[in-house]
Amino acid sequence: MSVPASNPSPVHVYFDPNALKPGDIIGFSGEGLIGDLINIGTWGIPRWNICHVGIVGEALDGRQLLFESTTLDDLPCEITGVKFDGTQAHDLDTVVKRYRGRVWRYPLYRTLYEFERRRLTDFLMGTIHVPYSKMEALHAADFMGLSLFESMLGETHLHHLFCSGWVAAMYAYLGLWPTCNAGSWNPNHLVRYLRRRGIVYRPRRMK
Repeated sequence: MSVPASNPSPVHVYFDPNALKPGDIIGFSGEGLIGDLINIGTWGIPRWNICHVGIVGEALDGRQLLFESTTLDDLPCEITGVKFDGTQAHDLDTVVKRYRGRVWRYPLYRTLYEFERRRLTDFLMGTIHVPYSKMEALHAADFMGLSLFESMLGETHLHHLFCSGWVAAMYAYLGLWPTCNAGSWNPNHLVRYLRRRGIVYRPRRMK
């Protein structure tokens, strides 16, 4: 797959497509009704395509964690130590083992530079424990072009965050991919677009 001209891959940054790294997107295809509805509304196949996404990042102590905005995980956040409906961090292996459904990894097309990794950590720490956005979750259903309508309303606000909105905002903050309104992106739309642009590689099944 060709790399987009606007995001040239630095030849001196080693990339291993099989190694989990900061910036990789983790996609989930759940077995519940909510996941089925999100997939149907976003032209996905229920229980196969994506209904939820998170991103691999690093905490201040260097631990590599899954950062996600969700209401469906009863694990305490690894950063705050409490259960929360919104942006939080978890041990990826634990989440994958407990998850009811399929899990995919979308590798970022290159390894982040050190300064980009620091920016990613700064962004994650600065937006951890933000409440979940039920409105953006409804927009993720995308019936009647709701996500397109949302994209016309203005720029991204980080007071409430849906899963794919947080991931899109992170990529924009790192300069990997600009978007004027991260909240307009639903999980399937986001990963499909990033795949077409060559910003992430084809998904690799984790479970």
